[in-house]
Amino acid sequence: MNNTITVKGIKINYRHTGTGSPVILMHGWGCDSSTLGLFERVGAEHHEVFNIDLPGFGKSDEPPTDWGVEEYVQMLEEFVSLLNLDNPIVLGHSFGGRVAILYSSRNPVRKLVLVDAAGVKPRRSLKYYMKVYSFKFAKWLYPNIVGRKRAAEIIEQMRSRRGSYDYNRCSPVMRRVMVKVVNTDLREHMPKIKAPTLLIWGEEDTATPMRDAQIMRKLIPNAGLVSFPGAGHFSFVDNPFQSAASFRRFILSESK
Repeated sequence: MNNTITVKGIKINYRHTGTGSPVILMHGWGCDSSTLGLFERVGAEHHEVFNIDLPGFGKSDEPPTDWGVEEYVQMLEEFVSLLNLDNPIVLGHSFGGRVAILYSSRNPVRKLVLVDAAGVKPRRSLKYYMKVYSFKFAKWLYPNIVGRKRAAEIIEQMRSRRGSYDYNRCSPVMRRVMVKVVNTDLREHMPKIKAPTLLIWGEEDTATPMRDAQIMRKLIPNAGLVSFPGAGHFSFVDNPFQSAASFRRFILSESK
């Protein structure tokens, strides 16, 4: 069942199903709550599930400004408070994993599940930095040469050629959000997570590679890793049966 709630002054859409202790699900960048349908169905077997459309995605409003991970966590903290969700199980995929990591580092969480989660700042090549700084230089230079209107057109053409698919299809606000969150490294917060943690990963993930999973397993005190050969960034789509089994086993063990 779809529900809406106003949090931090914006409308948040979420799917609500099942009964029992609470489970919160948060999807990845460019997705919505439907992406995590597998985990929603498994969770609802014995728990009350809250599957959120994060601000800027699905049926939820966009953030009013360029939010970072901190503002998304504040949103989640207010969401939990308004709905009186005591000590929830939290699952985050990709970008949702960023929110889950920071939230769980400073709030009571029964269990944490990170699925191909972001949170480790990626290694950047020289080519990447050359592209970034040449773009910044062009934004400074062109208005002085061809005027602001023409410069804006040229910059947009450069952005469409050089930017990622996710970046190019974003609104201006969400582009700024994306730049902000992608450059946030959460490693310093991982040792503060006290909840038992399950990492579910695809061994062929190129967006958040296995290197990230190994770092998280070392830094989060009580973390275990399940990885699937041949699976990518959406490991639960590539291997739904083992993903469902791993998630079910992990969340049920807490009630024994």
